[in-house]
Amino acid sequence: MGNVLLTGATGGIGTALVSALVEAGHQVTAVGRDVGRLNVRGIEADLAEPGTLAAVGGLEDAGELGDVQALVHCAGISPVEAVAEAGPETWRRTLAVNVASAAELVRLTLPALRRSRGHVIFVNASPGMTGVPRWSAFVASKAALRELADSLREEEAAHGIRVTTVYPAATATDLLGEVRSAFGRPYDPELCIRPQTLAAMIVWVLSAPADAYACELAVLPSPR
Repeated sequence: MGNVLLTGATGGIGTALVSALVEAGHQVTAVGRDVGRLNVRGIEADLAEPGTLAAVGGLEDAGELGDVQALVHCAGISPVEAVAEAGPETWRRTLAVNVASAAELVRLTLPALRRSRGHVIFVNASPGMTGVPRWSAFVASKAALRELADSLREEEAAHGIRVTTVYPAATATDLLGEVRSAFGRPYDPELCIRPQTLAAMIVWVLSAPADAYACELAVLPSPR
């Protein structure tokens, strides 16, 4: 149990994760926009502007967040645009929210994470996902997030920091419904992973004993 810094807390997976973490006895600090409506401590910040995060109250030094024991990056945006359609702002915003903000939050909390020999969890995309037509910015950002996790794991092993990438397949969220609609594909939440189920598995990753942990976790819907 400890203080968990969480992004994406107002999304479908993030909302379920807040409940699961609190139920497991963790303290949750949510980072992002509109976090004031959550029943946990919130730090208002725009993840689309990673360069401003260091100046956000509570993140500028190790003071208020000096006891962070885990960082879970669950935030993400998912524009459906072909390379021929996606302008620089689509790429900038997608890479900022999905990757660069995660890297900056890790940088800002590393002193605390090193002291606590903490855990960083990146919620990625479906296992094995590669090039997907009309989803280039999203897929590229998730590939970059995977490489960020792998590099961080090697860099911080000497400090005892655990780094896990979670690869969830189709999860029943409003965002997935919007993406499926943009692709002209059907969306049936009954065939997807429940956000509460995925949240429970992330909490399980955080509860690993001292001598081992899951560095990667692929999560699939059970056969129906």
